[in-house]
Amino acid sequence: MPRPQVSPAILHSIQVGAPRSYGIEDAVDTHDKPWTTGFFKTRVEGPVFVGTTNLVGDGQADLKNHGGVDKAVLAYSADHYPKWREELRIPNMPCGAFGENLTIIGLSEESVYIGDIFRIGEVTFEVSQPRQPCWKLARRWRMHELTGLVVRNGRSGWYLRVMEQGWIDTQMPVTLIERPNPSWSIARANEILHHRKTDLHLTLELANVPRLANSWVEELRERAERLRATVAELPLSLPNS
Repeated sequence: MPRPQVSPAILHSIQVGAPRSYGIEDAVDTHDKPWTTGFFKTRVEGPVFVGTTNLVGDGQADLKNHGGVDKAVLAYSADHYPKWREELRIPNMPCGAFGENLTIIGLSEESVYIGDIFRIGEVTFEVSQPRQPCWKLARRWRMHELTGLVVRNGRSGWYLRVMEQGWIDTQMPVTLIERPNPSWSIARANEILHHRKTDLHLTLELANVPRLANSWVEELRERAERLRATVAELPLSLPNS
């Protein structure tokens, strides 16, 4: 199979962060209440080893909803940052601000597809799912509306499985090796999950995309069952008399 053609992409920066606790017990502002998170990522220089579930030095506090094989590495488009800095009026917003491990120039939700195989240095990655922004993103930046804004504009980022472990470094090319699902971009998956919630056909179609993360498959199939149940409960139309 010929290798799919895409624009050159470059690994711009690498960020890691171990879980830490923040906040104080008697805080009045909910943003200052106690919480534990690995969301705060620090840029690292030099080669970094990527294992099957983490970069060395990285970690997640909530292992029920984060981490694991399907969410081993979070990637984000460096091309989004100029827009965010302007829109949020944070001119010095750093890479890693969205909790990502890899900030990549030249890729976005429109140009990355479910199941894509990428090579960076010694490591082979597979795209498993879009990132679903949670409340921790809003709390990190003390903006209640930020999670919803990401859902609306689709600048979510995407998760990667690690197919082959090894070392990566900044400025390495991000090379697309294989694209098994050329109809299923991250952007399209986001659109169906967040904005086409009553479309049974598209829900089932997305649930059956090969290599989509199990958590997404389960969520979509549960939605499909609810939609089927809703249709079954509708009263039958009476014929015209």
